[in-house]
Amino acid sequence: MPSRKFADGEVVRGRWPGSSLYYEVEILSHDSNSQLYTVKYKDGTELELKENDIKPLTSFKQRKSGSSSSSPSRRRGSRSRSRSRSPGRPPKSSRRSASASHQASVKETKRELLEVKLTPLVLKPFGNSIGRYNGEPERIERNDIPPRSIQEKPHLSQESSYVSTQYSLRPRREEIKFKEMDSKEEEVVTKGPVSSRTFEVTATQTKDLEFGGVPGVCLLMLGLPVFLFLLLLMCKQQDPSLLSFPPSLPSLYDLWETRVFGAYLLWFFLQALFYLLPVGKVVEGTPLTDGRRLKYRINGFHAFILTSVIVGASLFWGNAVYDFFIGRELNPRIGAFDLKYFCELRPGLIGWVLINLVMLLAEMKFQNRAAPSLAMVLVNSFQLLYVVDALWNEEAVLTTMDIIHDGFGFMLAFGDLVWVPFIYSLQAFYLVRHPNEISWPVASVIIALKREY
Repeated sequence: MPSRKFADGEVVRGRWPGSSLYYEVEILSHDSNSQLYTVKYKDGTELELKENDIKPLTSFKQRKSGSSSSSPSRRRGSRSRSRSRSPGRPPKSSRRSASASHQASVKETKRELLEVKLTPLVLKPFGNSIGRYNGEPERIERNDIPPRSIQEKPHLSQESSYVSTQYSLRPRREEIKFKEMDSKEEEVVTKGPVSSRTFEVTATQTKDLEFGGVPGVCLLMLGLPVFLFLLLLMCKQQDPSLLSFPPSLPSLYDLWETRVFGAYLLWFFLQALFYLLPVGKVVEGTPLTDGRRLKYRINGFHAFILTSVIVGASLFWGNAVYDFFIGRELNPRIGAFDLKYFCELRPGLIGWVLINLVMLLAEMKFQNRAAPSLAMVLVNSFQLLYVVDALWNEEAVLTTMDIIHDGFGFMLAFGDLVWVPFIYSLQAFYLVRHPNEISWPVASVIIALKREY
C-alpha cells in the first residue's frame, strides 16, 4: 500500500477542480482505497482531491511587494532633464499631490478588481431525468453553501447526468449585495402560499401537517379498514342498497381463516423474491436534498410475466405439488416392471440390513474390538429378524394400504428408498461412536421382552 504524503490536520495548498488556482486547505482524512484526500477550504467547502493536486505551502514563494528594478533614467536621477520649468507647468508640490491622489485611486481600483471571492456554483439536474447505472462508484461533493432559492430551476438538458461546477468572480461588495438579495428571496418564498412552492424530494420535510394532523390520520387508519369491510359486506348481500345499510355483521369466527392468511403471505413473499431477482435495468431516482440519487431495479414487468406463468401452470395442472407428493398413479409400471411394488421391500429393507452390518464392522474398527459389542449384536439380530419376516411373507404386502390405496409419489418413494434404510439404522450408527456395554443378564431380559412382543 503506498504511503500517504500529507497528514491529517496539515495545512497545504489545494487546486480548485477545473482550474489552475491553488487555495489554502486543511487535510481532513485520507482514503487508502481510492487514494483521495478529503480537504476543507476556508469557506467551508469539502472536496476530494488527488495527491498530485495538493502541494505544500513551502512550494509557493511569496513575491516581493516592491520591484527591485527601475529604469536607468530614474537611477541616474534627473540630470538629463532640463532644469528649467515651463511657465505653464504647475508648481512641483501640487504636481506631486495630484500624482499621489491618482496613484491612490488606481490602487483602490486594482484592489477592488483583485479582491474577488471564488464561489463554486453547483448546478444539478432537475426533474425526472434519470441516468442508467454503469457500475462506476458514486462520488459526492459536500458543499456547505446553501442554495439560493428553492424555486430556481437550472436549465440543464436531461442527458447531462454529471454535476457541472462554475465559478463566479465578483467583488466583495457585490457579493455582499447578492447575499442580502438571496436572503430576502428566501424569506419571500417561505412566506408564500403552499401552491406556489416547487416539488420537494423528501415528503418528510413538510412543515404543515396534512390530513388534519394527528387526529385526522388516526381517524383514517381506523376508518379505512372498516369502510372496506362494509363495502365487501354490502356487495355480498342479495339486494345491496342504501336501504339495507348497515349489513349484518358476521361472527368473529368467520372473520379469520388461516389458509387465506397463509396464501396472502405466500403471495407477498413471492413478489418480494421477484423484486430481488437480478433482471432488468437499474436507474437512478430524482435527486435528494443532499444531492444523492438512489438506485432502483426496474423489473416490475418481469414479475408480472413470472406471476402469469405460475398462475397459468397452476390452473392447467390443478394441485401439482400435492399430486407430486401423494402420487397420481396407483400402479405405475414399465412393461411388467411394477415400480411401487419393487421399491416397497427390496432396495430399502435389504439395504437396511447391509447398513447395519457395515456399522457392526465400523464399531470393531473404531473401538479396537476383536468382536462386536453385545448391544450391537442385539440391534443387528432383532432388525435382521424383522426384514427376513417381511421378505418371507412377501405376499402379504399386496394387501397393505401402500399397494391398494396410495399412489406412487414422493411420499412412498422417499419412505422406501431413504427413510427405511437410513432412519431405521440409526441405532447401529449411534453405537459406533458411543459404546454401551450391557451384561448378559440384562441382554437376557431384553431377549425375553422381544420374544413376548
